Amino acid sequence: MSAGDFDGWARQQLVDVEAALVAWVPADAPPASARPCATACSTAASAACAARAGGLRRGGRRSRAALRAAVASELIHAYSLVHDDMPCMDDDVLRRGKPTVHVKYGQALAMLAGDAMQALAFEVLTVDGAMASALQARLTALLARAAGHAGMAGGQAIDLASIGRTLDEAALCDMHRRKTGALLQASVMMGAACGKVDAAAQRALADYGAALGLAFQVVDDILDVTQASETLGKTAGKDLDHHKPTYVSVLGLEAARRHAQDLRQQALAALARSGLGPASGLLAVLADKVVERES
Repeated sequence: MSAGDFDGWARQQLVDVEAALVAWVPADAPPASARPCATACSTAASAACAARAGGLRRGGRRSRAALRAAVASELIHAYSLVHDDMPCMDDDVLRRGKPTVHVKYGQALAMLAGDAMQALAFEVLTVDGAMASALQARLTALLARAAGHAGMAGGQAIDLASIGRTLDEAALCDMHRRKTGALLQASVMMGAACGKVDAAAQRALADYGAALGLAFQVVDDILDVTQASETLGKTAGKDLDHHKPTYVSVLGLEAARRHAQDLRQQALAALARSGLGPASGLLAVLADKVVERES
C-alpha cells in the first residue's frame, strides 16, 4: 500500500471516528477543547489498521466493535493529555496549537473533564448489545491494563519521579513502554481482537505494537529538540528545560534517530512474522508515518 492510499483511507477513518465521538460524547461534557481529535497516527488509527488487517470491512458487527475500540482508545488518549498538561504534571499551556484545558477552564474542571473521558471510554465499550460479551470483556481488559499502573499511569509516575535524575537506556525504555507504548500496543491488540486473527498473528501484532509505541516516544523526544512550538502544536524544549530524561538526553540526537529507525524495522519484522501478508499493509505504512512525522 502506498502512502497516498493510506492517507485516503486515514481521512475516511477520521470522518468515522469523529462522527462517532460526536454521537457518543455528551454535548454538555466535557468542554469542547477537552474532546479528543483523532489524527492519522493516533491510537484510533492503530486500532482501525489492526482491525482492517484482521479482515474486517465496514458495516459488520465486528467492524462496529472496532470503531468503538478506536473511540475508547482515543478517549483515554485525550484524557491523558488533559491531565498531562496540568501544573502538577508537565505544566504546559499549549496543546494542538490551542490553550490547554486547565488554562482555559481552570484546573478543577480540567481534572474532572479528564476523569469523565476516562469513564466514558469504558462506557463506550460496554453498551448493551454493541458486541459479543467475550469480545467486550477482552477489549475492556486490554484498555484498562494499558491505562493503569502497569501502563500509562505507572509510566507517568516513573516520569515524574525521574525529573533531574539520570536514567540508563533500560530504565528509560521501561518508562516509555508504559507511558506511551502500552496504549498504542493495546490499540493494535484491540483492533486485532475485533478481527479474525489467529494466536500466532496476535503475538506478532503485540510485538509490532510494542515497537510502534516506543518509536512514537523516541520520535517525540527528537521533535521536542528539533521543531518549533508552532509546528508541534505544543511547547517545544520543555523536557530539556525541566531536566527530564529523554532518548535524546540519554543517547544523543543522532543515536536517537538511529534507534527510531531500528524500532521501525522491528515493527516491520513483526508484521512479516504475522502471516497476514498484504492485509498488513496499513500497519506497515503506519509505522513509516510514526517514524517520519514532523509534528
